[in-house]
Amino acid sequence: MDLRQLRYFVQIVESGSLARASRQLYIAQPALSQQISKLESEVGKPLLIRSAKGVTPTANGAALLHDARFILRQLDQAMSIARQDPGTVHGMVSIGLAATTLCAVGMLLVRRIREKFPGVVLNVVEGMSGHLAQMMRLDQLDLVILFNREAVLDLPVEPLVEEELFVMLPEHSPLVAPRRIRISCAETAALPLILPTSIHGLRRRIAAEFEGRNLAMHVVAEIDSLSLLLNCVRDGMGATIKPMSAVLRDGDMHEGWRTLAISDARMKRPNYLYSVDPDRVSPAAAAVRSELRDIVKQLVGSGTWKGVNLLAE
Repeated sequence: MDLRQLRYFVQIVESGSLARASRQLYIAQPALSQQISKLESEVGKPLLIRSAKGVTPTANGAALLHDARFILRQLDQAMSIARQDPGTVHGMVSIGLAATTLCAVGMLLVRRIREKFPGVVLNVVEGMSGHLAQMMRLDQLDLVILFNREAVLDLPVEPLVEEELFVMLPEHSPLVAPRRIRISCAETAALPLILPTSIHGLRRRIAAEFEGRNLAMHVVAEIDSLSLLLNCVRDGMGATIKPMSAVLRDGDMHEGWRTLAISDARMKRPNYLYSVDPDRVSPAAAAVRSELRDIVKQLVGSGTWKGVNLLAE
């Protein structure tokens, strides 16, 4: 089997059509189609379903896709190792982080890996938890932090932290009286709120709390971009409900923010660290996982990351 054929096959499935894959691969479509036909002939089963809407894998193709991605990633790592000096940790590690988690640990993690493991290429993917979970299922990530213990079944998972949710608004906002450090659910519901859309797990968690108390939230905008959402809140358009990590930058809290605890509810969000199967964890991925755990413990232990408790098995 030609490894190029595996790369072509994976790209076709990810692109959803031969035409798009040919442009991505810079290969003429007839030549690409011929290579896939050879691959199907060698496998002895059809791998793709072609239709006017595009291309999807057959059951056999889906089975091959799972291992093909892993084989190609391992090959890329092997080539990276061959180019490095012996005795060092090296390779590419892909980690998925939600936007708020990225604010808390992203910069520190990249800096730590660059300083301690210069042979490791860190690929950080920011996304919503549902999308990151799907990428983990498809073997496109080595590590991911998610907010549900059952988000990706059959993969190793360990608890990291539990985050409390706070009402956040600018330091000098007139929406809440100065010196207040707590706010009730009823008062929060009456504020002009800027929240993520309902496809966001955090929004569903918030909505469930208020619906359980028969409180209707005054939502004035729905924004899934964390940076835009915070900019709108900072501009005085409303308040939001987020974990403290949303306003962390390089391990330090942004200036100019007020974070109010919710006095009559304990809205919390657990964070879990997922990794690939133990027999597939590369030394580089193991090193990144260890450093990530250490960074989280340091941030929580020092009090830098507030409103967070470490979780243990």
